[in-house]
Amino acid sequence: MKKKIISLSTGLMVIPTFAYASPSVESVVSSVDMVWMMIAAFLVFFMHAGFAMVETGFTRSKNALNILMKNLMTMSIASVLYFLAGYGFMFGESLGGFIGSNGFLLNGHSDQIGFFVFQAVFAATCATIISGAVAERMKLGSYLMLTVFMTGLIYPIVGHWIWGGGWLAELGFIDFAGSTVVHLTGALGAIITVLFLGPRLGKYTNGRVNVIPGHNIPLGALGVFILWFGWFGFNGGSTLAADPALIPAVIATTLLSASGGVIASAAYSYIKFQQIDASLTLNGALAGLVGITAGTANVSPIGATIIGLIAGIILVEAVQLFDRVLKIDDPVGAIAVHGVCGIWGTLAVGIFSVEGGLLYGGGAALLGVQAIGIAAVIAWTMAATSVALVIVTRFGSIRVSREEEVAGLDFSEHGSSAYESSRGIFNENYSQNVGADFGVGLIKRLDDLKSRKRKPRQIH
Repeated sequence: MKKKIISLSTGLMVIPTFAYASPSVESVVSSVDMVWMMIAAFLVFFMHAGFAMVETGFTRSKNALNILMKNLMTMSIASVLYFLAGYGFMFGESLGGFIGSNGFLLNGHSDQIGFFVFQAVFAATCATIISGAVAERMKLGSYLMLTVFMTGLIYPIVGHWIWGGGWLAELGFIDFAGSTVVHLTGALGAIITVLFLGPRLGKYTNGRVNVIPGHNIPLGALGVFILWFGWFGFNGGSTLAADPALIPAVIATTLLSASGGVIASAAYSYIKFQQIDASLTLNGALAGLVGITAGTANVSPIGATIIGLIAGIILVEAVQLFDRVLKIDDPVGAIAVHGVCGIWGTLAVGIFSVEGGLLYGGGAALLGVQAIGIAAVIAWTMAATSVALVIVTRFGSIRVSREEEVAGLDFSEHGSSAYESSRGIFNENYSQNVGADFGVGLIKRLDDLKSRKRKPRQIH
């Protein structure tokens, strides 16, 4: 036994030993920062489930599957397009402060792949805002072509101006997490597209505004909670580092503004309509979230609460303005939430920022810069989206036919439906929207489509 122990000890002595280099403080900090940014990216990715649920719940059941496909395809197309071109236009070397010139396919930026992932899910968020506003009447192919323009060029240029070291950043424009870059840009693309499309059938008849209710408000409410949850990553991850002081402050202002939006929209809708409107209150949470996104790191908790309260009131009035005065048909209120409240949130930085804000002795300088940035983004996005839609319409109409809209986009675009036990296409106020002769023609056309799908293919 002693010989074995001596032999083993001798053997261990001749085995080479390796020095273990302890990780540096810098490497540990870098790793923690990257983990936080990736967790935030996961949360922002999950927000797309929230968008899908909100849009599906606030629209009719016959279009549910189409909306789900739009959201799924938006995320996928945006990721690839942003990799191919969008990231380079946004964060590449600046050409005159207006557009990036390199970094396409991450060439020369391979060490920034984590940052690319985080920014890619933001790009998809901007594009998917359009999805809800154009719901129930836009062709899927046309929408996807517009998504290519939005994520590949329109959004990245706005991002370069503000986040990529462009001319607005040099002016001192502040948009910490994207009230303007993401939300206003998406809403502007939405309003131009809606103007090209026109309203849904039966929405406005003989000067009357008809309510087209969503089929599943609980599903929409689930979507709002998912979006609220994901927004903690949307704003918190924009710190781009696991800052133990900044992140809690950002999360707190995000929470307080969203809560203020809910309270204000509920109370204001009760005052205005003598009842708490559920859909407006749900959108009030999103209004508060959009409102705080620009200044979430720059305002105090009290300022954030006030921003959210004002956003909730603005939301109610904006929805009424677009729906009943301007006759712009937005089924989910995306333009009001992301556009009007995005403008408010961006201006609010110039008022409530603890450094340079109007209420903190900074004068109107920052507020003026914020206004200039808003005007520039409005001009660029609306013009670029209009050009993109003119190009898209060269390939055909971007709107489905009258028959397809009545039948529902689930059937016409995908040949199936989201719900196995659907109520049928003629039970949703069909008689008040179309005449009997048209209904007979539609039945024949649908029967023809079904028979063609059932017809066996001939093998030659």
